[in-house]
Order: sequence, then C-alpha cells, then structure tokens
Amino acid sequence: NMNFLPGIWWSLPLVLVWATPPVTSSWWYMGAVGSSRVMCDNVPGLVSRQRQLCRRYPEAMLSIGRGVAAWTAECQHQFRRHRWDCNALERGQRLLSRVLLRSSRESAFVHAISSAGVVFAITRACSQGELKSCSCDPKKKGSAKDSKGHFDWGGCSDNIDYGIKFTRAFVDAKEQKGKDARALMNLHNNRAGRKAVKRFLKQECKCHGVSGSCTLRTCWLAMADFRKTGDYLWKKYNGAIQVVMNQDGTGFTVANKKFKKPTKNDLVYFESSPDYCIRDRDVGSLGTAGRVCNQTSRGMDSCEVMCCGRGYDTSRVSRMTKCECKFHWCCAVRCQDCLEVVDIHTCKAPKSAAWISRT
Repeated sequence: NMNFLPGIWWSLPLVLVWATPPVTSSWWYMGAVGSSRVMCDNVPGLVSRQRQLCRRYPEAMLSIGRGVAAWTAECQHQFRRHRWDCNALERGQRLLSRVLLRSSRESAFVHAISSAGVVFAITRACSQGELKSCSCDPKKKGSAKDSKGHFDWGGCSDNIDYGIKFTRAFVDAKEQKGKDARALMNLHNNRAGRKAVKRFLKQECKCHGVSGSCTLRTCWLAMADFRKTGDYLWKKYNGAIQVVMNQDGTGFTVANKKFKKPTKNDLVYFESSPDYCIRDRDVGSLGTAGRVCNQTSRGMDSCEVMCCGRGYDTSRVSRMTKCECKFHWCCAVRCQDCLEVVDIHTCKAPKSAAWISRT
C-alpha cells in the first residue's frame, strides 16, 4: 500500500518520479487544478512532453497516482511466492531503478503492469466523470447486433481507447527520447501491458420486457477486474522471450532461433535475471533472508528454492482461526474461534547479510 508515503513515485522507465500525493489528499486535487504549472514544473524527472500533459490535464495526475497504487499491489501479489517479491518498490527509488536497468524479465513485467495500471485508472476515471477531457465511450451509441440478437447501447461503456491513448502519450514519452535497445524493449512491454487491459473488456447487458423476457437488451462495455490483467501478464512473464537487437538497430529478434518470434502481446527481455538470493544493491535485490517459505511445497515458494540452499528456521506460533463453521437456515454461517498452533519457516540469512555493491 503506497498511501503511507507523502507522495507516490512513478517509475517509467529508469527515473523514479515523485508524481502524486496520496489519492486521499483533497489538497492535491485543489492544488493541481489551481496551480498546475507550478506543480508540474516541480515534479523531477519528467520530460518536456510529460510536463505539457501534466499542465494540460492536472486532474489526470490523480488517476495516475491511483494507477500506481493498483499496479504496485498487483505486482506484489503476482510475485508473492518468488525470491524477488516486488517489495523493492517500497524500499526506495534506487533499488527499483537497479531492477529496471537490467532489462530482465522482472523489468519487462514492471513496465507492462505499470502501463496497464495507468490505462485501467484513467479509463475508470473517464467513466466516473472525474476527468474533463473524457467521458463514457462516445462510439457506443444506437443499435447493434451480437450472437444473441439485436440490442441497444446504453449505460456507460468504459472508454478504453482514451485510456490507452493517454497512457501511451504520457508513459511512452520517456522512451521516445532514446533509440537504444532498452527503449525499444520498454516501448514493446508498455504496449503489451496496455493491450492486456483491453483484452478483458467485456460486454454486459440488462434485459427489459415482461418478467425479464429480454425482448429488449441494453448493453455496455466494461473492464474486468484488474486481477485478470495481472494474471494474464504473469503468464506472459513466465513465457517471456529473450531477444537481441537487429543489426540495423531498428528492432529485435529472438536470441534463440528455436523459440517463436514475439508477438505484440508477449513480454520481451535482453538479460537473464539474477538469482535474488542475497542483498545486492546493484541488481535491486533485497535477498530472501527472513522470507517465509513453504516446507511442503515443491514450487518457487519451497524452503529449498526460496532459501537458496541456506536452510531455514522454524518457530511455533499460536493464532486464532475460524472453525466448526455451520450453515444456519436461511442465510447465516456461524463459526467458533479456535486456537491453532502452526510452524512458521523463515529463510536463514547468509553468513554476511550486509548489502553487496559492486560500484
């Protein structure tokens, strides 16, 4: 949760920008609308195009702040069982910038999920009437037809195209200054993240007629829960494709000819990931010392994998849980409070737990 910070920092691509105060701050909204030039000129790290957008659409910066909170939480959820758990985001600007500098799978995921988070937040703000520059999708008007027959567009369809257009303009502005390999990689992954949100746009309908006979339907398009986008990009992270630059420097191709060429939906990366076993500033790793592991698992959260072969400590703790739950007619479930004793396993620290830095 980023709301404890006096500001929410924004990280695309390598410079962590102090972008917006907490979304609960009424001062932020009033100040942004009243003095957008002063506010935008004092945000460090923005390129000129981003400052222009900030001044022109100050109320959108609040939505970007919400998007940052959403994608940060989703990133931490998806990596919760891995050595790198995305919590570097909460430990300071330099640590995350080290992760992004490596052009690894993790960097690819962060760019994709962060771009997706901004699309989601801007689009939601349009539908809720929070932005002067957009509203519901203006193209969803009149009658249409689907597999179930005719229907009328009604309600408020999410204006996903505006969300994508604004996010592309704001987020990609940083990368378009450069023509190097990392910029091309980041632009590709940013686009993959934006496309992922649109992938889960769904049509919802309401029936009208006698006893809900559906003689007339009113339909609208709505974004799915952001978790679906996160789950989809997580699969793309696991199937991310390693690439190399073309000889002419205009694009990239697969590093291993045995693998398929990446599509616009795939995530791409250049460098192999570090193992994240120890605290290492240069790679943005907090290490796994003290992380909870699963003794019975054979996956990434197992004590063998999570602890990198260093072993683990076990402590016995007591906690209250709900037990002996029974369903009571009509609509209630009643449980008892039971004391449960469980073993918690945490990874041992390496012999030297100090930060490693090669610079």
